[in-house]
Amino acid sequence: MNIARQRLCQCGLRQGLARSRLYSQARPERKYTASRVAPLALGAGVVTGLSFYFFYPDASRSAPTSTTALLSPSHFTPSTVLSNENSGPDTKLLELVVPPELLPRCDATDPLAPSFAPIWSVYIKDDDIQVERPYTPLEGVDDQGRMLFWIKKYPKGEVGRWLHLKKPGEKIELRGPLTNWLWKESEWDEIVMISGGTGITPFYQLLHSVISRQSEASPRFTLLHSSRTPAELPPPKIMDTLSTFAAQNPQKFRMELFVDSREGTPPPAHLPNPRLGRIGKPAIEQCLGINNRDSWWRRLFWKREAQKPSRKVLFLVCGPDQMVNAISGPFGRNFSQGPIGGILSEMGFSANEVWKL
Repeated sequence: MNIARQRLCQCGLRQGLARSRLYSQARPERKYTASRVAPLALGAGVVTGLSFYFFYPDASRSAPTSTTALLSPSHFTPSTVLSNENSGPDTKLLELVVPPELLPRCDATDPLAPSFAPIWSVYIKDDDIQVERPYTPLEGVDDQGRMLFWIKKYPKGEVGRWLHLKKPGEKIELRGPLTNWLWKESEWDEIVMISGGTGITPFYQLLHSVISRQSEASPRFTLLHSSRTPAELPPPKIMDTLSTFAAQNPQKFRMELFVDSREGTPPPAHLPNPRLGRIGKPAIEQCLGINNRDSWWRRLFWKREAQKPSRKVLFLVCGPDQMVNAISGPFGRNFSQGPIGGILSEMGFSANEVWKL
């Protein structure tokens, strides 16, 4: 991606995402008693939260709606629901369409022109409570303006629950595209994608683009994906495409699935048998071909430096906060990348080798 466009889009994305994050207050001095601390902390939190909401600069809160301007992050564009089908526990495949004449033309010579190169997302607005959330179109957008989303409904997720109720023909406003990460075909030897739940959507968008182009110059891709149960794995629309691509291109793409529990319906036979447990350091080392396992007595008396592959490897991480924190460390303030932590930091990988989505 163009650097200027990337910074512009990421700025908008971070501002939007930052609204949903809370910031902890400094701990009071110990001279205060517990009975006094609680009201003070609560009051400070309320004041800070209200101040942040009303005074934090956010152009999207007052972004207009246009039915004639080209699709852009600066305003909302009405789209129409084509279908909204169940795809698993608390998930749906939602297909939207925007008027094709409103799709902007991508101009590689213009650093400020919108880009539909992976990985990008759009903000979808809940008109009832005027709240927006980012969602990644699985296959980007086609020439007819159609976009397909995999939407999960969370107990406290206002927009997801609202989207699950939408019916064909109804209108939904969105704005974008906003670039999340810039795909550069020849920069890396291997890209390792680690995802949990609906965090697979940006990686599917990237892989769908790679599959469609059938470029020989693309790096090797590895996908490590985790779900709670086999029933919560991504729907066939996603998994069948990836499974076929892996079978036809074993030197180009490999996929490994993980589940916390094997309870419920097993996955289809043509999919890789999920490993029981979460994605940890051994799984990452195995996918990189690294052997850091020593006997217990050797680990006791001799500390080996972390091994890293000689090839250029990039890690992309997307999923629930708990998973992202464990794999690559938490996001920074205002949803910035923050320092690299977790397993990847222990393995010696640096900030220019890890990107959190």
